Amino acid sequence: MKNYLQALSDGHSLERDEMRGAVKELLLDETSESQIAGFLTLLKMKGETVDEITALVEVLRENAMPIESTLKGVMDNCGTGGDGSHSFNISTTCAFVLAGAGVKVAKHGNRSISSKTGSADVLENLGVCLDFQAHDVESLLNETNIAFLYAPHIHTGLKKIMKVRKELKIPTIFNLIGPLTNPVQLETQLVGVYRRDKLEMMANVLHELGRKRAIVLNGADYMDEASLAGENHLVLLENGITTPFTISGEEVGLPAYSLEEIRGGDARDNARILRDVLEGKEGACTDTVLFNSGIALFAHGKAPTIAEGVKLARESIKSGRANEKLQALVHYSQQRRKQVI
Repeated sequence: MKNYLQALSDGHSLERDEMRGAVKELLLDETSESQIAGFLTLLKMKGETVDEITALVEVLRENAMPIESTLKGVMDNCGTGGDGSHSFNISTTCAFVLAGAGVKVAKHGNRSISSKTGSADVLENLGVCLDFQAHDVESLLNETNIAFLYAPHIHTGLKKIMKVRKELKIPTIFNLIGPLTNPVQLETQLVGVYRRDKLEMMANVLHELGRKRAIVLNGADYMDEASLAGENHLVLLENGITTPFTISGEEVGLPAYSLEEIRGGDARDNARILRDVLEGKEGACTDTVLFNSGIALFAHGKAPTIAEGVKLARESIKSGRANEKLQALVHYSQQRRKQVI
């Protein structure tokens, strides 16, 4: 670890094999918290590379709970966090809209790290289990189109690193890679990032990880979600080719809103907003979910354009199918708890 720390402090990037070795060192019991903090901080100061991010994700996935799913076309939609917007849980709400539109969603998430309320906090408040096993994930994707994978349950070797991250209280490489460490082999993905300068790089990482199609975005006001407050910057990855573009909500028939209008609160507040959206309550939160869901459906290939994706998302909510997916996930959780007891 000393050699890796020295290389980073000298401003040198680690090659993929070197980074793999460094990550394996990070996961050892004998590696101190101060070494972990130093490594994460130096890496952030230097600036992460495609090889470094890819290597970290590969090692973490190799050490995660194995999920041998044979399902095709599974996607995840997740933001990195770290944007400081304090919005409600947009991507978590969108996951149910996508599932209602016929997409299988393996939603990988965590409790709050750099934001006020994480996806796990909200789903737990709604009654969703956080300790699904591999067979549960397979069953849920088959039966309901949606499964939740709680990061600390999936990645059990990261407890010490998680502790360090909480104490650092700054975004690190783990904010960038959180959406990428899903143990399910995804074909498509929507990733929101809090740094606009990382769009192309993250798209290249997704290509290295085997995604056939994906979108990486940074929203107006530098959100890690698409925002209706202005122009959003996106990069489409398709068959190894990246294409940058911009889009605003007005281009797909949605009104503009300020960030203040989509501000969330604690887990209970954000759970209420999620339910309101899935029950069809109109307003800024629902329109923001429609926008992000439309982009995700386009990233998946379910919709030929983002505008068509917004229409599919609206129908998912209007028909009640999106809300049905939430109820199915909660019901499965309740039945599972009874079996455990």
